[in-house]
Amino acid sequence: MDRIYSSIIEALIFSSDDSISAQDIVKAIKGIDGEDIEITVPDVEKAVENLNSKYKENNLAFRILKIANGFLYATKEEYAKYVGYLSSEKTKRRLSQAALETLSIIAYKQPITKPEVETIRGVNSDHIINSLLEKSLISIRGRAETIGRPLLYGTTGEFLKYFGLNNLSDLPKPREIEEIMNDDDFIEQKRKILMNALEEEADKEQNVENAEENK
Repeated sequence: MDRIYSSIIEALIFSSDDSISAQDIVKAIKGIDGEDIEITVPDVEKAVENLNSKYKENNLAFRILKIANGFLYATKEEYAKYVGYLSSEKTKRRLSQAALETLSIIAYKQPITKPEVETIRGVNSDHIINSLLEKSLISIRGRAETIGRPLLYGTTGEFLKYFGLNNLSDLPKPREIEEIMNDDDFIEQKRKILMNALEEEADKEQNVENAEENK
């Protein structure tokens, strides 16, 4: 494949805010250069492999990852803590323990109804499910063929992007989850998240008290 198309593929992935599929890349190239241009999905995938090899050879800080059945630029894992320190987006969208628990149930049991989720969790999940819907991490997948025909829920492409997965088969197995839960780094990160959550809650309470005093 012509080197110029490798650069075009690189530019298209780099400029895309979301994961871009190989099919969309082919469509964009043919939309500009004509339908007779000989470029295919395997050509795009091979170009991505070559680009990643180049990045590795030059010890660059990023790679092209296959996420949600498309391609997306991402920094290497060893730089995640530095990028995370500056990024507030995850903080804004941080999921509570209850939300993570509910999302995990939906991810592994989908399609699943709210009553089924609540049976597993043992508590009402109305607010959590609405919050996950608002964040586009889950979506309605239809209705169950049971009494009352309750709504069925499943995860979305946004869920895959949020957790850096290419597809649902990349979800960790139960044994892997147990290993992660016992990992020292995970325990430390969990402690930091909990402390941040407590600090945010304390700030909210202080703001409420100040507002009451100023009335």
